[in-house]
Amino acid sequence: MAAEQKKDRPATGGAVLRQRVTEAITEAAFAELAGAGYTRMSMESVARRAGVGKAALYRRWSSKQAMVTELIRGKVADTLPPTPATGALHTDLRELLITFRGQLANPLLARIAAGLLAEASHDGALAEGLYTGVTAPRRAAAHAILRGAIDRGELPPGLDLDLGTDLLIAPLAFRVLVIQGRSDDEYLETLTNAIEAALRAAVR
Repeated sequence: MAAEQKKDRPATGGAVLRQRVTEAITEAAFAELAGAGYTRMSMESVARRAGVGKAALYRRWSSKQAMVTELIRGKVADTLPPTPATGALHTDLRELLITFRGQLANPLLARIAAGLLAEASHDGALAEGLYTGVTAPRRAAAHAILRGAIDRGELPPGLDLDLGTDLLIAPLAFRVLVIQGRSDDEYLETLTNAIEAALRAAVR
């Protein structure tokens, strides 16, 4: 019982200070990514913006790449919603697209995404970190929706799951992040219908 009370007790003293430092570093890192971009940001610039010494960063991460991928992974984990399970493909797709739209429309994400993706094309460690922390969880959610639809008989058992996942994720990401086109509810409904039709043809 005493152990449970100790576990539930709010952190104090040094633990609170460490948490505040981590929060300051996190805010500074995203601000540097948005302002300077991944290539030009440095551990020194993040420490300076956060008002801490470089040692505070290196105690937590061994490099800029490790810091960025872990912080982004944390942001994704905090905002990743449950996989839609409405019992019907159309409404599952629509809910997933609404969630993705909200995340893609985040102004901070829009400012840092292009730079990170460009850098990841020739930085294998960064690319792996982004895939693990950002891409993989979203593809897993899409896979779960597709498998559920196959099990219910709404999609053919020979569906190419990788292609189907691309269809769920890529069109909206391209529209919001690349061409910055409208993505209102009317557009999402049309996109949902188009994806549904395409999925039924995406058979190996």
